[in-house]
Amino acid sequence: MQSKDHWEHVYSTKKTETVSWFQQHAEQSMRLIRGTGVPFSAEIMDVGGGASTLVDDLLVSGYCAVSVLDLSAAALSVARARLGQRANEVRWLEGDITQVQLPVHAVDVWHDRAVFHFLTSKKDREAYVQTVLRSVKPGGHIIVATFAEDGPLHCSGLPVMRYGPNQLHAEFGSPFSLVQHQREEHHTPFGTVQKFVYCYCRKVPS
Repeated sequence: MQSKDHWEHVYSTKKTETVSWFQQHAEQSMRLIRGTGVPFSAEIMDVGGGASTLVDDLLVSGYCAVSVLDLSAAALSVARARLGQRANEVRWLEGDITQVQLPVHAVDVWHDRAVFHFLTSKKDREAYVQTVLRSVKPGGHIIVATFAEDGPLHCSGLPVMRYGPNQLHAEFGSPFSLVQHQREEHHTPFGTVQKFVYCYCRKVPS
């Protein structure tokens, strides 16, 4: 995993709306989360959510059990300040996804847009998948978005992995069934286009 200092520096020195991954609204993510059919009381974990506006849209839509996990305290502070009083409705978690200990079988929907592709070592990717296995309920939903095969080679000055849907699903393996995959052309705040792939999987009931 890349250093915590790197991400603290990014979120302490740049405005949220100027980073390449910024979305005014995470529309693709919201469509996929709604498409799972989970109730508004479902436990939703946004991994690497940091300063993302997804949590805002989840709350506005009526979801009431949202957790946001990020390596950067500065990123979480941005989101909490933006939400104001509504920040008290969210569980905020600061930690490294390859090391954090989460409650067992507590998550209904696991969402990650643009964390997994920063895990360039096999060891970190395996640790991530083990965390998903432990924390997501049997039959639970996993939505992971990474740079696509024709996406960028670097982001925020760091090397990244690129995936096709089958490659991304293979990282998670047989405990997860691939339900659907979608592509997205993300238009960055400075006018470039980044190609993403979204994979929606179900954790196979044991």
